[in-house]
Amino acid sequence: MGEKRHPAPEHGGGDSESSGGTGGPRASAPVRCPSPGPEPVGRCLTVADTLALPVLAAGEPRVVTGLDHVGRPVRWVHITELTDPASFLKGGELVLTTGMPLPDDPTAVRRYVDELSAVGAAALVIELVRRYHRPPDALVDACRTRGLPLVTLAKDVNFLEVTQVVHTLILGNQAEAMRRTQRVHEAFTALTLRGAGPEDVLSAAARMCGRTVVLESLVHRALLCEPLGSTTEAALTDWEQRSRATPPADRTGLLGPEGWLVAPVEYQGECWGRVVMLPGTPGPSGTSGTSGPSGTSGTSGPSGTSVSEAFGPEDVTVLERTAMALTIARLTHPTSWERTAHRNALRDLVEQRHHSPADARARVAALGLPTEHARFVAVLADVPAEEDEEDTVRAETRLTEELGTTGAQALVGRLAPSRLGILLALRPSQPWRQAVERLSRSARGTVPGTTVSVGSPASDLADVARSFREAARVAEATEPGQSLPPDRSFHERSDIGLRRLLFALRDDPRVQDFTERRLGPLLDHDARHGTELLATLRGYLDAAGNKTVAARAGGLSRETVYQRLRAIERLLGRDLESGEQRTELHVALHALDTLRGR
Repeated sequence: MGEKRHPAPEHGGGDSESSGGTGGPRASAPVRCPSPGPEPVGRCLTVADTLALPVLAAGEPRVVTGLDHVGRPVRWVHITELTDPASFLKGGELVLTTGMPLPDDPTAVRRYVDELSAVGAAALVIELVRRYHRPPDALVDACRTRGLPLVTLAKDVNFLEVTQVVHTLILGNQAEAMRRTQRVHEAFTALTLRGAGPEDVLSAAARMCGRTVVLESLVHRALLCEPLGSTTEAALTDWEQRSRATPPADRTGLLGPEGWLVAPVEYQGECWGRVVMLPGTPGPSGTSGTSGPSGTSGTSGPSGTSVSEAFGPEDVTVLERTAMALTIARLTHPTSWERTAHRNALRDLVEQRHHSPADARARVAALGLPTEHARFVAVLADVPAEEDEEDTVRAETRLTEELGTTGAQALVGRLAPSRLGILLALRPSQPWRQAVERLSRSARGTVPGTTVSVGSPASDLADVARSFREAARVAEATEPGQSLPPDRSFHERSDIGLRRLLFALRDDPRVQDFTERRLGPLLDHDARHGTELLATLRGYLDAAGNKTVAARAGGLSRETVYQRLRAIERLLGRDLESGEQRTELHVALHALDTLRGR
């Protein structure tokens, strides 16, 4: 091989992240490396990437051991013909050798491999041209034991050319990574300057890294979730159980059996929760998204923390900036994360914005509400319009606190400036009217004049939107100060009669047109001539067509009533002896009263 056969100077380098790992590969037989593909751009170069480069692919590389770890990042290439090269390594190097210095003693071979693995070498590449034509069994066994990728080259390869190509790619990627990191910092700075809320921050983080990001509280409630490359169901199912298996930490790190990347959200020593990045989809660096248990091989992130192969350094940067932006958002926005989470969850349920019923169940369950073996009741509390927004917020806080003290499980959130939404989750055997009555009295006691409307119970979370629609219809049909039965303080669907139905429809042009067509000529006549034909018609219809009762109620003689009724029939073109036409006129009178606010 010419000059390459002489011991080359040690090629170390850089302060990039180190790579190491334990655990054996799943495949013991040699596996041919994938055919060369396009050169990776804009992400960490991996062992697999380097083997696919034309300069190495020409040597027909074969992965003998450590196939599961060829996704390790390569931070440098190191040519060595020394028996103790580990002392010149910093971790993450692709070690190239002709095999000439390898000892014959199996114990010495194991020590050679142990030292490479301990320092975090990315892989060992040995050329099978001069000394060996097949890798020594002792070397294969040692690499398999330590999970170190062992790659053989069947043909002559110019190692110096390999270093030149790979180093050029690495330095180019490092420069691109610095540019992307700068863009991340600029994006979060812009979010902070414009006063972005936690939803905006989490959404931006998810887009930047291409992964699911979750903000959780100290009691392991998933308050906000931005699922990317996944579903809400997949991200949040059994969230509390999974989260509690992921121990707390005071800095960004890889934690728990699923390999979550976690950063605390805190201010001056007070922790408010943590933000979690889930593995499973590629991040901005393009690294593999497969998740693994804590303790798998990894790299060192910007904060010196261990990050699995599922995450790259840019993911750490994004998560740390997310935590900082969330801290600032918490300090500058008066609404607590819990209130925001409840509001968003309620609006999603009311407007059916979930992708699937399973997503809705996972989202609600992650907030601590039972989704199975429960009955749901939708309640709306409307604060008087003349009250300011602070009264609605006060009622929201008060209801949340009282529900917490009684042990009731519910979501409480503001759906509109003067409207609160409450979703009660009750045991199937629990009387729902009693629970709503306690809630209603509390709401009315907090802000006098509050109107409470309730929909019929739903046996499944998928029917909650229907229950809220019913509650909204009840609220639309309820005038301020509407009387209530003596035994309850809330309105329900059975309360809606003709008058309240017409009140709900009072702004509908069709109702207004109907009223005008039926009563307009009579109203015009009374206005021009000062007569009281409308009052006579009302008395007659209220008396169910009994002229004697109508005359007595109006203090008129029967003859006068007869004369007025004939005039009414002539003006309206109606037959007052027809039950159907009397019904139409009676409905029109009720609609007129509603339109006049009577």
